[in-house]
Amino acid sequence: MSKEIYSTPEIKEKDFPGLQEKLNIKFKKPELLVQAFVHRSYLNEHHDFVVGHNERLEFLGDAVLELIVTEFLFKEFGNPEGELTNWRAALVNAKILASIAYEIGMEEYLFLSHGEAKDAGTKARDYIMANAIEALIGSIYLDQGYEVTQQFIGQWVLPKLPYILENGLYLDAKSRFQESAQEIEGITPTYKVLHEEGPDHIRSFKIGVYLGKDLVASGEGTSKQEGQTEAAEAALKIKGWKGPKVNIIKRKEGDPL
Repeated sequence: MSKEIYSTPEIKEKDFPGLQEKLNIKFKKPELLVQAFVHRSYLNEHHDFVVGHNERLEFLGDAVLELIVTEFLFKEFGNPEGELTNWRAALVNAKILASIAYEIGMEEYLFLSHGEAKDAGTKARDYIMANAIEALIGSIYLDQGYEVTQQFIGQWVLPKLPYILENGLYLDAKSRFQESAQEIEGITPTYKVLHEEGPDHIRSFKIGVYLGKDLVASGEGTSKQEGQTEAAEAALKIKGWKGPKVNIIKRKEGDPL
Protein backbone atom coordinates (compact mmCIF):
# COMPACT_ATOMS: atom_id res chain seq x y z
CA MET A 1 0.00 0.00 0.00
CA SER A 2 1.33 3.47 -0.82
CA LYS A 3 0.32 7.07 -1.32
CA GLU A 4 -2.69 6.12 -3.42
CA ILE A 5 -4.39 5.30 -0.11
CA TYR A 6 -5.14 9.02 0.06
CA SER A 7 -7.30 8.66 -3.05
CA THR A 8 -9.62 6.16 -1.34
CA PRO A 9 -12.99 8.01 -1.20
CA GLU A 10 -13.51 7.89 2.58
CA ILE A 11 -9.89 8.91 3.20
CA LYS A 12 -9.71 11.57 0.50
CA GLU A 13 -12.45 13.54 2.28
CA LYS A 14 -10.18 14.10 5.27
CA ASP A 15 -7.14 15.75 3.61
CA PHE A 16 -4.38 13.69 5.21
CA PRO A 17 -1.74 15.37 3.00
CA GLY A 18 -2.72 18.63 4.72
CA LEU A 19 -2.29 16.99 8.12
CA GLN A 20 1.18 15.81 7.10
CA GLU A 21 2.08 19.40 6.29
CA LYS A 22 0.76 20.60 9.64
CA LEU A 23 2.79 17.96 11.46
CA ASN A 24 5.78 18.63 9.18
CA ILE A 25 6.14 14.86 8.78
CA LYS A 26 6.03 13.14 5.40
CA PHE A 27 5.04 9.54 6.00
CA LYS A 28 6.79 6.82 4.03
CA LYS A 29 3.78 4.58 4.67
CA PRO A 30 0.70 6.84 4.66
CA GLU A 31 -1.48 3.95 5.76
CA LEU A 32 0.16 4.20 9.20
CA LEU A 33 -1.02 7.80 9.52
CA VAL A 34 -4.55 6.88 8.45
CA GLN A 35 -4.71 3.88 10.77
CA ALA A 36 -3.91 6.05 13.79
CA PHE A 37 -7.35 7.63 13.38
CA VAL A 38 -9.45 4.49 12.87
CA HIS A 39 -11.63 3.70 15.88
CA ARG A 40 -12.67 0.08 16.29
CA SER A 41 -16.35 1.07 16.01
CA TYR A 42 -15.84 2.30 12.43
CA LEU A 43 -14.79 -1.14 11.27
CA ASN A 44 -17.99 -2.63 12.66
CA GLU A 45 -19.80 -0.64 9.97
CA HIS A 46 -17.09 -0.78 7.27
CA HIS A 47 -15.74 -4.34 7.26
CA ASP A 48 -13.72 -3.88 4.06
CA PHE A 49 -11.92 -0.67 5.08
CA VAL A 50 -8.36 -0.58 3.77
CA VAL A 51 -6.61 -0.41 7.18
CA GLY A 52 -7.26 -1.80 10.64
CA HIS A 53 -8.18 -0.04 13.88
CA ASN A 54 -5.67 1.97 15.90
CA GLU A 55 -5.49 -0.02 19.15
CA ARG A 56 -2.14 -1.73 18.51
CA LEU A 57 -0.63 1.60 17.45
CA GLU A 58 -2.04 3.13 20.62
CA PHE A 59 -0.39 0.38 22.69
CA LEU A 60 2.97 1.14 21.09
CA GLY A 61 2.57 4.91 21.20
CA ASP A 62 1.73 4.86 24.90
CA ALA A 63 5.04 3.14 25.68
CA VAL A 64 7.08 5.38 23.36
CA LEU A 65 5.49 8.53 24.80
CA GLU A 66 6.23 7.45 28.35
CA LEU A 67 9.86 6.64 27.48
CA ILE A 68 10.52 9.97 25.77
CA VAL A 69 8.84 11.98 28.54
CA THR A 70 10.77 9.99 31.16
CA GLU A 71 14.06 10.59 29.36
CA PHE A 72 13.36 14.33 29.15
CA LEU A 73 12.46 14.64 32.84
CA PHE A 74 15.45 12.54 33.90
CA LYS A 75 17.90 14.68 31.93
CA GLU A 76 16.39 18.09 32.71
CA PHE A 77 15.46 17.91 36.39
CA GLY A 78 17.13 16.84 39.60
CA ASN A 79 13.93 16.34 41.57
CA PRO A 80 13.33 13.02 43.37
CA GLU A 81 11.93 10.21 41.26
CA GLY A 82 8.60 10.29 43.11
CA GLU A 83 8.00 13.88 41.99
CA LEU A 84 9.14 13.13 38.45
CA THR A 85 6.74 10.17 38.36
CA ASN A 86 3.86 12.49 39.23
CA TRP A 87 4.94 15.04 36.59
CA ARG A 88 5.16 12.31 33.97
CA ALA A 89 1.72 10.97 34.87
CA ALA A 90 0.27 14.47 34.51
CA LEU A 91 1.92 14.99 31.12
CA VAL A 92 0.63 11.74 29.63
CA ASN A 93 -2.83 11.61 31.20
CA ALA A 94 -5.95 11.51 29.04
CA LYS A 95 -7.03 15.11 29.72
CA ILE A 96 -3.73 16.63 28.61
CA LEU A 97 -3.40 14.31 25.62
CA ALA A 98 -6.97 15.04 24.50
CA SER A 99 -6.34 18.79 24.76
CA ILE A 100 -3.24 18.41 22.56
CA ALA A 101 -5.19 16.33 20.04
CA TYR A 102 -7.82 19.07 19.79
CA GLU A 103 -5.06 21.67 19.46
CA ILE A 104 -3.59 19.77 16.52
CA GLY A 105 -7.06 19.45 15.00
CA MET A 106 -7.17 15.66 15.02
CA GLU A 107 -10.91 15.32 15.58
CA GLU A 108 -11.85 15.96 11.94
CA TYR A 109 -9.65 13.03 10.84
CA LEU A 110 -11.27 10.39 13.05
CA PHE A 111 -13.05 7.41 11.53
CA LEU A 112 -15.95 6.66 13.89
CA SER A 113 -19.19 4.72 13.81
CA HIS A 114 -22.39 6.75 13.45
CA GLY A 115 -23.05 6.27 17.15
CA GLU A 116 -19.60 7.40 18.27
CA ALA A 117 -19.67 10.34 15.86
CA LYS A 118 -22.60 11.84 17.78
CA ASP A 119 -20.60 12.10 21.02
CA ALA A 120 -18.66 15.29 20.18
CA GLY A 121 -17.79 17.32 23.27
CA THR A 122 -18.22 14.43 25.71
CA LYS A 123 -15.80 12.61 27.99
CA ALA A 124 -16.10 9.61 25.68
CA ARG A 125 -14.86 11.70 22.75
CA ASP A 126 -12.00 13.10 24.85
CA TYR A 127 -10.95 9.52 25.64
CA ILE A 128 -10.99 8.63 21.93
CA MET A 129 -8.91 11.72 21.17
CA ALA A 130 -6.34 10.83 23.83
CA ASN A 131 -6.07 7.30 22.43
CA ALA A 132 -5.74 8.67 18.89
CA ILE A 133 -2.75 10.84 19.75
CA GLU A 134 -1.04 7.84 21.36
CA ALA A 135 -1.77 5.91 18.16
CA LEU A 136 -0.37 8.80 16.12
CA ILE A 137 2.82 8.69 18.18
CA GLY A 138 3.02 4.95 17.52
CA SER A 139 2.63 5.51 13.78
CA ILE A 140 5.29 8.25 13.73
CA TYR A 141 7.67 5.97 15.61
CA LEU A 142 7.15 3.06 13.19
CA ASP A 143 7.40 5.25 10.10
CA GLN A 144 10.02 7.81 11.08
CA GLY A 145 11.94 6.41 14.04
CA TYR A 146 12.85 7.62 17.50
CA GLU A 147 14.32 11.04 16.71
CA VAL A 148 11.34 12.35 14.73
CA THR A 149 8.97 10.99 17.39
CA GLN A 150 11.03 12.77 20.02
CA GLN A 151 10.73 16.02 18.04
CA PHE A 152 6.95 15.61 17.77
CA ILE A 153 6.60 15.06 21.52
CA GLY A 154 8.99 17.94 22.16
CA GLN A 155 6.80 20.22 20.06
CA TRP A 156 3.35 19.21 21.30
CA VAL A 157 3.57 17.45 24.68
CA LEU A 158 6.55 18.69 26.68
CA PRO A 159 5.59 22.40 26.44
CA LYS A 160 2.59 21.57 28.67
CA LEU A 161 4.87 20.92 31.66
CA PRO A 162 5.15 24.55 32.91
CA TYR A 163 1.35 24.84 32.89
CA ILE A 164 1.04 21.55 34.78
CA LEU A 165 3.55 22.62 37.43
CA GLU A 166 2.15 26.13 37.80
CA ASN A 167 -1.38 24.81 38.33
CA GLY A 168 -0.47 21.82 40.49
CA LEU A 169 -1.94 19.37 37.98
CA TYR A 170 0.57 16.72 39.00
CA LEU A 171 -1.73 16.20 42.00
CA ASP A 172 -5.37 15.16 41.85
CA ALA A 173 -7.99 17.83 42.54
CA LYS A 174 -8.75 16.65 46.09
CA SER A 175 -5.08 16.72 47.05
CA ARG A 176 -4.60 20.17 45.47
CA PHE A 177 -7.57 21.60 47.31
CA GLN A 178 -6.60 20.00 50.61
CA GLU A 179 -2.99 21.20 50.50
CA SER A 180 -4.05 24.70 49.45
CA ALA A 181 -6.73 24.90 52.16
CA GLN A 182 -4.28 23.77 54.84
CA GLU A 183 -1.58 26.15 53.62
CA ILE A 184 -3.79 29.23 53.10
CA GLU A 185 -6.60 28.87 55.65
CA GLY A 186 -5.27 26.23 58.04
CA ILE A 187 -8.35 24.06 57.50
CA THR A 188 -8.71 20.51 56.20
CA PRO A 189 -11.68 20.18 53.81
CA THR A 190 -14.50 17.77 54.53
CA TYR A 191 -16.98 16.21 52.11
CA LYS A 192 -20.66 15.45 52.65
CA VAL A 193 -23.31 13.76 50.54
CA LEU A 194 -25.90 16.43 49.74
CA HIS A 195 -28.17 14.24 47.65
CA GLU A 196 -28.27 10.79 46.10
CA GLU A 197 -30.74 9.09 43.82
CA GLY A 198 -31.26 6.24 41.38
CA PRO A 199 -30.91 2.45 41.62
CA ASP A 200 -27.64 0.94 42.82
CA HIS A 201 -26.26 0.23 39.35
CA ILE A 202 -26.77 3.84 38.15
CA ARG A 203 -26.58 5.75 41.43
CA SER A 204 -26.00 9.51 41.25
CA PHE A 205 -24.37 11.49 44.06
CA LYS A 206 -24.19 15.22 44.75
CA ILE A 207 -21.27 15.94 47.06
CA GLY A 208 -20.46 19.18 48.90
CA VAL A 209 -16.98 20.23 49.98
CA TYR A 210 -16.75 22.30 53.16
CA LEU A 211 -14.16 24.43 54.89
CA GLY A 212 -15.32 24.33 58.48
CA LYS A 213 -19.09 24.92 58.32
CA ASP A 214 -18.97 26.77 55.01
CA LEU A 215 -20.05 24.99 51.82
CA VAL A 216 -17.51 26.01 49.16
CA ALA A 217 -18.72 24.04 46.15
CA SER A 218 -20.51 20.89 45.06
CA GLY A 219 -20.01 18.25 42.42
CA GLU A 220 -21.90 15.32 40.97
CA GLY A 221 -20.86 11.85 39.90
CA THR A 222 -21.86 8.23 39.61
CA SER A 223 -19.76 7.48 42.71
CA LYS A 224 -18.95 9.41 45.86
CA GLN A 225 -15.31 9.59 44.77
CA GLU A 226 -16.24 11.12 41.42
CA GLY A 227 -18.54 13.61 43.12
CA GLN A 228 -15.79 14.60 45.56
CA THR A 229 -13.34 15.13 42.70
CA GLU A 230 -15.84 17.33 40.83
CA ALA A 231 -16.53 19.31 44.01
CA ALA A 232 -12.81 19.82 44.65
CA GLU A 233 -12.25 21.03 41.07
CA ALA A 234 -15.13 23.49 41.41
CA ALA A 235 -13.81 24.69 44.77
CA LEU A 236 -10.35 25.32 43.33
CA LYS A 237 -11.90 27.54 40.65
CA ILE A 238 -14.07 29.43 43.16
CA LYS A 239 -11.13 30.05 45.47
CA GLY A 240 -8.69 30.73 42.64
CA TRP A 241 -6.20 28.28 44.16
CA LYS A 242 -3.68 26.44 42.00
CA GLY A 243 -2.30 24.00 44.50
CA PRO A 244 1.02 23.89 46.39
CA LYS A 245 4.11 25.49 44.91
CA VAL A 246 6.61 23.04 43.50
CA ASN A 247 10.36 23.27 44.00
CA ILE A 248 11.86 22.78 40.54
CA ILE A 249 15.47 21.56 40.53
CA LYS A 250 17.05 22.05 37.13
CA ARG A 251 19.99 19.78 36.38
CA LYS A 252 23.26 21.28 35.21
CA GLU A 253 25.95 19.65 33.15
CA GLY A 254 28.11 17.52 35.41
CA ASP A 255 25.43 17.06 38.08
CA PRO A 256 25.29 13.50 39.43
CA LEU A 257 22.55 11.31 37.98
